[in-house]
Amino acid sequence: MIEEKIDGTEDTGELYEHYKFVADPRQSPLRVDKFLQSRIENASRNKVQQAATAGNVLVNDKVVKSNYKVKPGDVVIVVMSTPPKVVDIFPQELELNIVFEDDDVIIIDKQAGLVVHPGFGNEDSTLLNGLMYYFEKTNQNIENGFGYLVHRIDKDTSGLLIIAKNEMAQTKLGKQFYDHSIERKYQALVWGDFEEEEGSIEGHIGRSLKDRRKMTVFPNGEYGKHAISHYKVLKRFGYVSLVECKLETGRTHQIRAHFSHIKHPLFNDEKYGGDQILKGTTFTKYKQFIQNCFKIIPRQSLHAYILGFVHPTSGKTLRFESELPEDMTLVLEKWENYAQHKDLFVD
Repeated sequence: MIEEKIDGTEDTGELYEHYKFVADPRQSPLRVDKFLQSRIENASRNKVQQAATAGNVLVNDKVVKSNYKVKPGDVVIVVMSTPPKVVDIFPQELELNIVFEDDDVIIIDKQAGLVVHPGFGNEDSTLLNGLMYYFEKTNQNIENGFGYLVHRIDKDTSGLLIIAKNEMAQTKLGKQFYDHSIERKYQALVWGDFEEEEGSIEGHIGRSLKDRRKMTVFPNGEYGKHAISHYKVLKRFGYVSLVECKLETGRTHQIRAHFSHIKHPLFNDEKYGGDQILKGTTFTKYKQFIQNCFKIIPRQSLHAYILGFVHPTSGKTLRFESELPEDMTLVLEKWENYAQHKDLFVD
């Protein structure tokens, strides 16, 4: 029997695990749910059956039910949602911008500075704490109290995030993320100008071997996980550019790491080198202009502004768009003004 764990949650912004098994030539007929349960650590039979019901269990590239009998040589693939390990979550009243909500999903337009889930150094005041308070206040019977994450966005990235209200919705949405059928677009202000109008960045992303808090691009694929980002230039301001980013994969810090790799780090992205004056003049007024911009947006200039997916129950395609937050809007206005009055910044 050959086992391969294709994907996981450690270095991805998506919360699922993808397993692939090739049944031994001497495999006796066995229900696929029992086959998978015996091979995946801590996987309950109910969890596996839930994945099968959602259409997330495939044998020889065909969706099968949980009672399918595995035969010798069968290639069995399963995609299972794997939420982050969170403990001691308690309700806290927080500001939540709810864009859409029904019995299965809730869409949040997350403000910059809000951590998605508790972790080391961020034990409370997270989105999940706020959701637990909201669900209790509105008398919603959510099984785990705070909802089921399908993906994440960084603390200092603003924009749209989907949370499932039940495990079946989470499982079905997780499959859409795995299949890359989710539509996700971001807007980012990055350093530098581009010769082309659009392009793609491809390169494995993994944790830096020098700094575990950062992600690094490994262009030769010797480490990390495959990642592709597509971009289109929306506005040019000379020394910085506003770009639209479309993710084909969803690795942690993917946009930030990819644009840093091609020498266009996000404006004021401290972790990836964008908090320095990388383009422009040496004039004092220009330096002051940049510092004023950094004060307006004291974070990486990144906003998740489009989210589209197939509803896990109705099957209808839903699409949401979020306006740029005030800090990004103000900085773009300053760059618009700068581009029109460059002569004012000459000493």
